[in-house]
Amino acid sequence: MIQPVRQAVFPVAGLGSRFLPATKAMPKEMLTLVDRPLIQHAVDEAKAAGIERFIFVTSRGKGSLEDHFDANNDLRRSLESRGKKREIELLDMTEIESGRLVFTRQREPLGLGHAVWCARHLVNNEPFAVLLADDVVLAKKPCLQQMMGAYATVGGNVLAVVDVPREHTSRYGILDVAKTDGRLATVKGLVEKPKPEDAPSTLSVIGRYILQPDIFNKLEAKKAGAGGEIQLTDSIAQLIGEQPVHGFRYEGERYDCGDRVGFIEANAAFALAHPEIGSKVRVALKRLLET
Repeated sequence: MIQPVRQAVFPVAGLGSRFLPATKAMPKEMLTLVDRPLIQHAVDEAKAAGIERFIFVTSRGKGSLEDHFDANNDLRRSLESRGKKREIELLDMTEIESGRLVFTRQREPLGLGHAVWCARHLVNNEPFAVLLADDVVLAKKPCLQQMMGAYATVGGNVLAVVDVPREHTSRYGILDVAKTDGRLATVKGLVEKPKPEDAPSTLSVIGRYILQPDIFNKLEAKKAGAGGEIQLTDSIAQLIGEQPVHGFRYEGERYDCGDRVGFIEANAAFALAHPEIGSKVRVALKRLLET
């Protein structure tokens, strides 16, 4: 029987140094993608996939993340007194019920694998999702929700993947594929940031994972990999042969919001797709490009 996924881990301990000075006093996950912080896009995606418990792996100076998803009764009373129904609805969208949002600290920046390992006692012995707020996917059906459909069929571990140019393989975890069945690729190997000439394919893992709790046994070794960091992909690779591991080719467009140009591109794409302002943004962008 395939155990349902009810929990998600959000590694949000990074410094965001690429976005200085904007991130000097504000977590990079609170940077706004159109009208919501990056972290809320990730949480909303998790909610749409049926996630019930949200685990944040944070670091020093990340208090505003907790505040964002908490109740703000003073603001609510002010909005109610002025009859701001739409604004109250938006406020409701940001709040996570007490007991469903928990935090733990990553005291040293030792890599994504280490950040996920820091959540081990909160996850306990259940499958869980991992969402990186830096990676956003514009899709009709949210990426994690698509992955849940695949997971319900194959179980095990499911990784969101996309084809990248071969010259970019050194930036990502790359799959070695045994066979492909539609959108699912059966994985026989996984290499973190291989040189283009050494890459087994061009199928790259992005920041969406469904993992079994056995991953924590592999992460426990805290073995450094590419870049001297504890890589999540290295531990997933060790599960191959013990458990099913599949890559899932999702529908949608992925944007790297850990990069300044990618963040600007994502803002343009999400703004154009916005039901309220999309048409106005299209006119504004066209005017800018014509000057």
